[in-house]
Amino acid sequence: MIDEHADVTWERELDGLFLRIGHRFGRADLRRRMRDYVRGLLAPVSRKNGWQLAEFAGHRTPDGFQRLLNGANWDADDVRDDLRAYVAEHLGEDGGVLVVDDTGFVKKGTASAGVQRQYSGTAGRTENCQIGVFAAYATTRGRALVDRELYLPKSWTDDRERCRAAKVPDDRGFATKGELAKRLILRALASGLPLAWVTADAAYGQGGRLRRLIEQSGPGYVLAVPKSQQVFGPRIDYLFAQVPDEAWETLSCGDGAKGPKHYHWAALELRTVVDFDYQGETPVRRRWALARRSISKPAEIAYFLAYAPRETTVADLVRITGMRWQTEECFQAAKNECGLDQYEVRRYTGWYRHTILAMLAHAYLAAMAADAAAKGGAETLPAPWPRSPWQKSAGSWHSTSARTTKLAGRRFARTL
Repeated sequence: MIDEHADVTWERELDGLFLRIGHRFGRADLRRRMRDYVRGLLAPVSRKNGWQLAEFAGHRTPDGFQRLLNGANWDADDVRDDLRAYVAEHLGEDGGVLVVDDTGFVKKGTASAGVQRQYSGTAGRTENCQIGVFAAYATTRGRALVDRELYLPKSWTDDRERCRAAKVPDDRGFATKGELAKRLILRALASGLPLAWVTADAAYGQGGRLRRLIEQSGPGYVLAVPKSQQVFGPRIDYLFAQVPDEAWETLSCGDGAKGPKHYHWAALELRTVVDFDYQGETPVRRRWALARRSISKPAEIAYFLAYAPRETTVADLVRITGMRWQTEECFQAAKNECGLDQYEVRRYTGWYRHTILAMLAHAYLAAMAADAAAKGGAETLPAPWPRSPWQKSAGSWHSTSARTTKLAGRRFARTL
């Protein structure tokens, strides 16, 4: 139900966010353009491309938005730092989890920075697409995307003329997705995000260098690994093949759309590594191997390696594995509600600028949902502005996707 107080709350929070990042945009007209762009990303526009966002904002053409994304003088990394601080302020908790994952952006043609035919987990097949590696921050208060890197395949980094045409910096060389993930983790650790855990799927967890990086940096981790992963010699699937039936127990790794997600779990404590797991002569960390077995399909088993403070329980580790799905919900909400994947820019800089503004819009929604949940708010939050700048209309903003529930409802604002 809409009331005047709710409208004022929405507007005040959004204006505060704009003030937080406004100094990153040196000219008044650029600040206005940024505000119009973010408001358009938050609005119920059917397709959030340049023309439709311009029409919503009352602009004659999308030229101003194209300049904002491609040619104007501002640094998307500075706005990313402000975004992280905003997320820490509104969602931060001491037990925060950084979740690393990638997502695909299906594209036509060959001119968009980083595009090629490559596997996209989003599509579940090989597509002509760009791949972005993202970091999401998740706590019991909510979750939001906080950083990203564009993956450039070797077909791009080996062709410097092609890179220059897409405005890829000359010093940007090839980096694997794992190396990009390490950059995201290091930046998060150096920021003000209260961070206790890192988690990721097997594409990242199988990398020994990434695991060593986290071990040297402070937080714990629960990382998925392939069944062929070697653990101090034997393969991890061989280790769990020796586990007796009574070692498996039923635990929930979090709530899904249909309630708690229960699996059979088994855990093996591994030997410690003196160089990483001790302070002086006192052990302070433990290492674990975990296996998650489907209850209905016992042949389906997923494996994990964990590194945690000694007081951590198996139930704690299981809960962290469930946090990996938070990036999927972030991607779904950011794409469906904030146009994360609906850009029409080809240049490298344009990709970074659009994605950070879409992430900013998504973080604002996450903050408002967390505030509503803390206050026992209604399941659907009122929109902070009408459908167009010149036409007032009452009503609540519901998701445009049947797969996503109401904006601050059970899926977007539920506690983890």
